[in-house]
Amino acid sequence: MCIACTAKATTYYVNNTIGKNTNKGTEALPFKTIEAINQLSLTGGDSILFASGQQFIGMLLLQNVKGTANHPIVIAKYIYKNSNENPKIDAGENLNAIFVENCSFIKIQDIELTATVPYTNNTVLSKDAMRCGILVKVTTEEAFENIEIDNVKVHDVFFNSPEFVRSAAETKTANGTQSYGWGIRFINNTKTGVLSNIKVNRTEIWNVCHTGLKFTATKKGIKQVEIAYCKVYETGGPGMQFSGVSNAHIHHNNIHHSGSTKDSRNWGRGSGLWTWSCSDILIEKNRFENANGPGDSAGVHIDYNCNDVVVQYNFSANNAGGFCEILGNNYNCAYRYNISVNDGFRIKGENGAFQEGKTFWLSGYQGNDKKNVGPYNSYFYNNTIYVSKNITPKFAISSSARGILMMNNIFYFEAAAQMVKGDQKKQEIDAENVSNAWVNNNLFLHANNWPSELSIENKNFKIGDVVFAKKGGLQLNDYLPTNTQLITDKGINIQPIQNDLIGLKIGLKVEKDILGNPIKGKPDLGAIEIQ
Repeated sequence: MCIACTAKATTYYVNNTIGKNTNKGTEALPFKTIEAINQLSLTGGDSILFASGQQFIGMLLLQNVKGTANHPIVIAKYIYKNSNENPKIDAGENLNAIFVENCSFIKIQDIELTATVPYTNNTVLSKDAMRCGILVKVTTEEAFENIEIDNVKVHDVFFNSPEFVRSAAETKTANGTQSYGWGIRFINNTKTGVLSNIKVNRTEIWNVCHTGLKFTATKKGIKQVEIAYCKVYETGGPGMQFSGVSNAHIHHNNIHHSGSTKDSRNWGRGSGLWTWSCSDILIEKNRFENANGPGDSAGVHIDYNCNDVVVQYNFSANNAGGFCEILGNNYNCAYRYNISVNDGFRIKGENGAFQEGKTFWLSGYQGNDKKNVGPYNSYFYNNTIYVSKNITPKFAISSSARGILMMNNIFYFEAAAQMVKGDQKKQEIDAENVSNAWVNNNLFLHANNWPSELSIENKNFKIGDVVFAKKGGLQLNDYLPTNTQLITDKGINIQPIQNDLIGLKIGLKVEKDILGNPIKGKPDLGAIEIQ
């Protein structure tokens, strides 16, 4: 126990109705503005409490501040005049509502954040000039840890004034080149500095013109991350994006309408969630719906340079870009026990789209100037995929792919499937040279659900209608098969792809299905185990 921290710990109160910056910051004599807090020298155990139901203008600045495990520095609210409404911090004319730099053991909770005043009058600046609800940065070659965000709302964060309009060319760039508003960002661009033990829970982000929640770091520069029970929607870019992150658990989140175009300042493109240069990421028990954009914009996609990213137990629906997307130089990634509904409806050439929407896409792309490689050892099993008759389900598999396992899936396609080009590079056109591909024991509604031009052999497939409880519905139980004889105990126990010495680090065998039902004996086909 840190006795010194306990002795020094102070609770500071901020109240813009009765406060004065010349006060001592007690509950009886609170400060009035954020500026008074920015002048303090905070120590472990200190708390900054804002009066409930009030709005504060400015940027809360925490620099080189460190709490401890038992005595974090807390930013929260206190109840004032019986109001339980969270206090709001509006960035005003500042870049960020809260800026945390080179800090450890910081907890931010029960706060609403926004940036309603444009930072510039339609100036086109580079992406380095950004605006955030919360920005957490590491700028020195040191180790920092334990940043927790809980029950925070971030919304209406924009860089430019409402008249600003993004061009179609800007939307086609990889991640945008201009200035944007973001929800919450964690950034570590140092060479040896590390940021670890990050938690974002019960947080809601909406109406920001680029990504809702974004992590950016050099390889493994951010470690041990948990994102849980969050809602992210109406974001101009992706809902969540992770670069250079290792050991993350992303679960029980609801992400919808990423790539929104409702505001002209929005980027207008984005998957619900995607990873790049990440390792050991578990993405499970989330909902991904209505991703929009002319490229990418899947429910979840695994961008290049990743390893051991597992996407399981998720519900994915009505995402323009598609369901499964694994790009180049990825190793041992998997989609398993997910339900996909009408994903991949986008048509190349329509409404500015430069990529086809796809049900299944393995791409060797790893950068514009690099040769296609991989992906290596991609596992795709026990998924339930429904595509209605007005959508053409499409497959694209790069000839650079090495090691594919596709088993125990239910492909319920009401229209014939097609094979299409991979869109990233001209040479990514077919699967003729794919080695070590195992497509086996899948159930199709019709024989034409496997593209005839796809050269990979489709072994031991079955044809039949499982008769979903409510096809086209948006609940997990809607995809409970009622024609159970087609699927019960008809699955194959999953083994590693030939010559793959790893499989999946968390194990190829699963104990439960997407509904939490135990898997007994041989697995059933699809994502739901019949009880």
